[in-house]
Amino acid sequence: MKITLQTALCEQFAIRYPLFLAGMAGGPSTPELTAAVSEAGGLGTLGAAYMEPEDIREAIRRIRERTAAPFGVNLFVYQPGDDNARIREVQSELNKMRRHLGIPGATDNEVHTPYRFEQQFEVLLEEKVPVIGTAFGVLPASCMLAAKSAGHRVVAMATTVREAKLAQESGCDAIVAQGSEAGGHRGTFALDAHPMGANIGTMALVPQIADQVTIPVIAAGGIMDGRGLAAALALGAQGVQMGTRFLTAIEAGTNAAYRKALLASDEESTVLTKAFSGRPARGIANAFIRQWEASGISPLAFPAQNTVTRDIRNAASMQQQAEYLSLWAGQGTRMLTPEDTAQQIIDRIMKQAADLIGS
Repeated sequence: MKITLQTALCEQFAIRYPLFLAGMAGGPSTPELTAAVSEAGGLGTLGAAYMEPEDIREAIRRIRERTAAPFGVNLFVYQPGDDNARIREVQSELNKMRRHLGIPGATDNEVHTPYRFEQQFEVLLEEKVPVIGTAFGVLPASCMLAAKSAGHRVVAMATTVREAKLAQESGCDAIVAQGSEAGGHRGTFALDAHPMGANIGTMALVPQIADQVTIPVIAAGGIMDGRGLAAALALGAQGVQMGTRFLTAIEAGTNAAYRKALLASDEESTVLTKAFSGRPARGIANAFIRQWEASGISPLAFPAQNTVTRDIRNAASMQQQAEYLSLWAGQGTRMLTPEDTAQQIIDRIMKQAADLIGS
């Protein structure tokens, strides 16, 4: 098998390089970073899962002001509804953290998370976003039909071969094979089968998915440089998705305290936790995670836990207190560099990969 950097994925998605930016929902994902990755030859992706629909529209237009290249927008697919069964117990523990940060304690007996997926998705159709990405599952059948009928490319994240097959059967154009090394939320569809997410390593997952599907596979998890790209292509992937590598890019919206924690971390720093959101995610261990785990209290299910911890995360961000932020990161943080542009990061990755494979 001849390995080449000009894979079928590049032609299919009209990009120069087989490199996708992960849709990192929250602060790090910005229109500037999305556009910069697309301008540099990859596929920039806006992590829009937590954004109001009209804010997504504005962000899409800001991306288009900065690039004419294709880009994507990523959303979470999940069932609406909040878990309020143990809200008092959870808030009591979280109030200890609020006191540390000097913010008001919570007395709510219920939490209500607005469900915006349908409105968010409609914006993507109206704004003719080239690529629609999903995590936690595939688009509902009606949404998939609408997207494909309008000419959108659709990409879903999978953490097992079974999920990858479901994504292909649903009509996806490509699959992100998310290995356990990846930072942020696990993309596992069903947490009843895998309470802490399916955590198969990238090297084991990618070739098994590539052997079982006919659509392009995009490797994700622990890939930080050209060596990782070359290795992923050798395993049968047609491209890579990288998130952690761009957290310290100049264009990223990563909080200063978060950046400092990333650059001080290493391969032993991250853990899988449900403490912040109720869904398993990989991030740098800190006081919030340690205190929550020590309490022995189970978090509320997603999205309720994410909603009740938001004020803590927001206050920690304002106060530059990394110990109470959700410091999502993968296992390759030793390879991070400060103060690089997205263009510089991609140029180095592609040169190293080309040198390795002679392409």
